[in-house]
Amino acid sequence: MKTLFRIAQVAYNVYAALLFLAGLLVVFLLALPASLMGRIQGGTIIYRLSMAWADVWFVLVGIRHYNLGSLPKKDETFVFVANHSSWLDAATVPKTFRYPIRPLAKADTAKLPMFGFIYSRAAVLVDRSNPEARLRSVARLKAVLRKNISILVFPEGTFNESPELLTHFYDGAFRIAIETGTALKPVLLLDSKFRMPLGKYFSLNPGRSRAFFLHEIPIDGLSLDDVPSLRTQTQQYMLDALRAWQNGEGSS
Repeated sequence: MKTLFRIAQVAYNVYAALLFLAGLLVVFLLALPASLMGRIQGGTIIYRLSMAWADVWFVLVGIRHYNLGSLPKKDETFVFVANHSSWLDAATVPKTFRYPIRPLAKADTAKLPMFGFIYSRAAVLVDRSNPEARLRSVARLKAVLRKNISILVFPEGTFNESPELLTHFYDGAFRIAIETGTALKPVLLLDSKFRMPLGKYFSLNPGRSRAFFLHEIPIDGLSLDDVPSLRTQTQQYMLDALRAWQNGEGSS
């Protein structure tokens, strides 16, 4: 029985991967002309294409997504911060944020075939090893916010592969929020690590996917001296909410 289950799991993952690549190819071909329309308009079109791709793919692989909590309105602009624990987040993000945003992503992402091209146009890439490139990325994020487009930052910087619910947060998102006067809005991606655990081959499985929007954190009256306390406050807020969900209590 265990062998049959494993065969079915591998077959499902191959099926899901082929669908993923087929959808990615369609988005890539449509993104080529859209990319000629500039970073703002073109990026928005490419993000909407990604939303449509994620919608179709989730249905075909049997993942049901729900957005819960204090949902933002379409005309609100935030610096979103979210936990990051699975490769599935690449598809969960356009399911969670249902209007154009600009995620902050590692520069290495651009090296991936097709996906790298799409992501580099729909996100803001950062090379943390290069101080000048990092400053340019921050400037681009601020320019996006001035266009009333929200941004998304994973403050852990990379995948959380530890047994902890959250790892160390970097300052970037909190500095940008204060410098631009944009409220922070934490988001919990609750099921990605269960639907597709890191470090395991053929690990994708169908089921529930949930994103929980916490209440925004105002930054009125804060200065850059408050970055450490804002970072700590936000991390603790998210950690408490994750623990509540883990204990079956829920949190808002």
